[in-house]
Amino acid sequence: MKTKIILSLSFLLALITFGFAQQETKKQRKETQKIESQKETALLIDSKTFVFVATRALPQGYKSVDLTTNPNFVQFEPAFIKSEMPYFGKATGSVAYGGGGGLDFEGIPEKYTFTKSDKSYAIKAVVRGEKDSYTISLTVFFTGNASMTISSNTRSSISYTGTISKSNKKK
Repeated sequence: MKTKIILSLSFLLALITFGFAQQETKKQRKETQKIESQKETALLIDSKTFVFVATRALPQGYKSVDLTTNPNFVQFEPAFIKSEMPYFGKATGSVAYGGGGGLDFEGIPEKYTFTKSDKSYAIKAVVRGEKDSYTISLTVFFTGNASMTISSNTRSSISYTGTISKSNKKK
């Protein structure tokens, strides 16, 4: 009887030991997720078709604004950029008081540059809208997080933080 109990316990102990030996550690899982995230970001950037969605706006001279409940995006395509971003800041020049709304524009980029550094991608584009010219500076980190600054001739520049994702909009 003792022999059966000892054999059963040793068999159970061996099963548990081998079962835990096959599991990834938390650190290994995190590293695997990080590598997968970097690959997904690289594929998005290489396709040149993606959408930036902001979670926070950082206007010059004002407090940051949470945008999680405010629909917004900048859609990047090889020959087309469309923006529907909210604007918080000072307008100068030909913008009427209370007019202008957000940074809503679309057009073919006049200039488009792309550089890769050790930890991020930098994309700069100049787009001429109906009434203004916009300079977009987008920094995308390998994790998929991004920061973007939009400057125009008639408004002070504004920065946004957010993420990039696959574009699912059809023309």
